[in-house]
Amino acid sequence: MPTDTGVVSSATRASAVERPGRRLEVMSFNLRYASTTPPNTWAERRPVTRELLRRARPHVIGSQEGLYDQVRDVAADLGPHYDWIGTGRAGGGRDEFETVYYDTRRLWPVAYDHYWLSDAPELIGSNTWGGGSIRMVTWVRFRDLRTDGELYVLNTHLDSVSQYARTRGAALIVERLGRLDRSLPLVVTGDFNVAAHKNPVHGTMLGAGLVDTWDAADRRSRAYATFHGYRPLVPDGDRIDWILVTPEAHVHEASINTFSLEGQFPSDHLPVQASLTL
Repeated sequence: MPTDTGVVSSATRASAVERPGRRLEVMSFNLRYASTTPPNTWAERRPVTRELLRRARPHVIGSQEGLYDQVRDVAADLGPHYDWIGTGRAGGGRDEFETVYYDTRRLWPVAYDHYWLSDAPELIGSNTWGGGSIRMVTWVRFRDLRTDGELYVLNTHLDSVSQYARTRGAALIVERLGRLDRSLPLVVTGDFNVAAHKNPVHGTMLGAGLVDTWDAADRRSRAYATFHGYRPLVPDGDRIDWILVTPEAHVHEASINTFSLEGQFPSDHLPVQASLTL
C-alpha cells in the first residue's frame, strides 16, 4: 500500500517556495554505480555530476544505479532545496537505488511506494525471472506547489541481461499502473536497457497509454545513443533511457545531455531530459 506523508522534514516544507512558470523539468539519469576502480571512479565523476545537475536544475530526477553513499552525495550536491525517496533494491541501504530526487520548492510528496519486478513484487530483493540483477520500481505521488495539482513519478531500471525479465518487468509495471489514480498525470523515468522503437518493451509501455517524450516534443536536441560506455558518442544511436508521460502532457522540449568537463563524463549514460506542462 502507498506510504503516506511525512517523507521530508517539516523544516524543509516550511522553506518551500514556488518557482515561476508552470513547466516541469524532468530528468532520467543512470548514474553508473560508485566504482572505486580507475578510470571513471565516482571521485572523478562526482564533480562533473554536480556541475551538470546545477546547470540543468531539474524539478525531478529519476536516477538509476546509485549506491547509498552515492545517492547521498548527489543529494548533498543538489543543495538544500532538494530531497529524495528511494531504497536499495536488496533492502535498506543495500545494492543499487532507483532514486527519485525532487525540488521541494516545486513538489511535495503525498504518497510513495516500492515494488520488485518479480513474481513476488512485495518481497524485498526478489528476482524470479532469471534476470542478472534484482530490479524494482519506486513511485511517488506529488503535489505540484505551483499549480496545486497532483502527479505521479515512477522510476525503474529493467534488466540488462534477460529479455524475458525485461518483458515480464514491463508487463508488471503496466499492470501496477492500474492501481494508481489514472486521472492524474504520470511521468515514467528509467533505463530500460533496450532501444526505443526496436524492442517489444517500448511497445508495452506505450500500449499502457503513455507517450515517449522524445517523439512528442515540440523541439529536440541532437540525438545520441544514451549509453556510451565512456567511448566516443554515437550520433543517432539507440535511446535506452526514456521519459514517458500520459498523452495529455505538452512536451515542449526533449534533450539528451552531453555535458562533460575536461573529457570526463559524469556517467557511462547520458541523462535525458524533458520540459513538460502537465
